[in-house]
This record gives sequence, structure tokens and C-alpha cells, in this order.
Amino acid sequence: MSDVSSAELESRRQATLGSLAAGSGYLIWGLSVMYYRQLAAVPAFEILAHRAVWSLLLVTGCIFVFGRRAQLMAVFRDRRTLGVLCITATIIGSNWLVFIWAVNSGRILETSLGYFINPLMSVLTGVVLLGERLSRAQAAAIALAALGVLYFTIALGHVPWISLFLAASFAGYGYLKKITKADALEGLFVEVLFIAPFGIAYLVWVSHAGQSLVHTDWTTDLLLVLTGPITTLPLLLFTFGAQRIRLTTLGLLQYLVPTTSFSIAVWVYGEPLGHGQMITFVFIWTGLAIFTFDTWWRDRKNRGPI
Repeated sequence: MSDVSSAELESRRQATLGSLAAGSGYLIWGLSVMYYRQLAAVPAFEILAHRAVWSLLLVTGCIFVFGRRAQLMAVFRDRRTLGVLCITATIIGSNWLVFIWAVNSGRILETSLGYFINPLMSVLTGVVLLGERLSRAQAAAIALAALGVLYFTIALGHVPWISLFLAASFAGYGYLKKITKADALEGLFVEVLFIAPFGIAYLVWVSHAGQSLVHTDWTTDLLLVLTGPITTLPLLLFTFGAQRIRLTTLGLLQYLVPTTSFSIAVWVYGEPLGHGQMITFVFIWTGLAIFTFDTWWRDRKNRGPI
């Protein structure tokens, strides 16, 4: 009896640790808009280049510290996995670039809208690419999101391309990562290894064009170097958490990212939240509420009586 009780207590402890780790990772991702906003004077391409280079150095260190060299070599021997990771590198690199540009252009609200749409876009990806069937609740949620985007386009006179690009690219990235054999750390290593040479080439080109690689103030230089940990730490926390908690819990925690960035956009940076934008968010939030309840209900039914 005591063995069962001890095992249950340990399971609960691990679930608590997992929730805290995943939640912290999501919170860092949400707060990162403030971090990149401090680099508004630096071109988005240059920030992306630094992010790739410093992330590569840090992830390389993590591979050796955590003893993951054998797993990494297995990835390099698998040509199919390598090919998919080169595609995911291109996708996530473009996602990072648009995100950084949008944040530094004062369009954080549009990034938060994109990450609110992302779960619904992931469901739609499953339907299109995997032939999954939509439940009525999921169909209603996606329809509300589509209405929200349509209203935004009509009311504000332009398609919210930033939101749609971030949602679609991250959904595609998630799908491809799901079908690869590489774990998170090894996958990130290959991705930043693919992006880093382009980043180095860009930084060298900038230097030859007469712009110094070192900025005039040490704060900016330090912030650029720390884009490595800002990229890697949340992923490690997320991976640790994802291995210890249910997918339903993980799905609910992911809303920390757009909720945090939405709050920062409105209450810290004072981005205007007009009538058209508010109506759009109401459509999206209503769709997410339906989607979240449906996910929770299905998970509860599948687990059965306790």
C-alpha cells in the first residue's frame, strides 16, 4: 500500500514540476516581446543572425553537457530526418524573422493574435495533411476564427498577414517536428546549424559594408548575445514539462504566450486596441473557449471514471 502511495506522490510531484517548467517556458516566450523590443534599433535580419549564431554555441554546449552526442550522430545518419529538419529550419527561421520585425515595428497585438489562432491552425493542418475529422465543436471554433480574420480584413482594410503567417508557419513547424525522429535538443541543433552560416555570412557582409559588428553600447551587444539563452532555455523547459504532464494541460498552458504578449502590447506599450481589433479578438477567444472545452471534455471521457 505504501509503495503505491509513494509512486502516486512521486507522479504528482513530477506533474507539478512539469507544469511549472512548461509554464515557465511559455511565460518566457510571452515576455520575450519586451526583450526584443529593447533591440528595436537593430535590424531584424541582424537580430536573427545573432540569435542563430549564439543559439548554436549554446546548444552545442548542451549537447556535450547532457551527453547527447550519440543521439545527435544518429540524426546525422538519417537523411530523411536531416531533410525534414532543414525544412523546419527554414520555417522557424522565417517565423523568428517576422516575429522580431513585428515586435520591433510596434505590432505585438498582431503577433499575439497569431499565437491565439495557432491551436486552431494546428487542428486544420491535421485535417488537411493527416485526414483527421473535425468534431462539431472544432468546426465551430475554426469557423469563428475565420470570421474573426474576415472581420479584421473588412474593418481595418488589410489582411492580418503577420498573424496568419505566424500561426500557419508554427502549425506547419509543429506538424513536421511531430513526424521527425529527432528529439528537441538535437532537432534545434540541426536547425540552428542550418541557419547559422547564413547568419554569419550576413554579419560579415554588414561588416564589409562599413557597419561594425560591435554596437556603440555594451547593453545592445549583451542583449544580442543573450538571444541564444532566450531561444534555448524556454525550449528546454518546455521539453522537460511536456514529458511529465498530459497534452491537455500542455495545450491549456500554451495560451500563456499570446495572453502575456497581448497584455504587454496593451498595458505596457499602449498599442491601440480599436473596435475592429477587439471584435476580432472576441471571435478568436470564443472559438478558443469552445475548442478548449471540447478538448478537455474528450480527454475526461477518454480517461474514464477515476
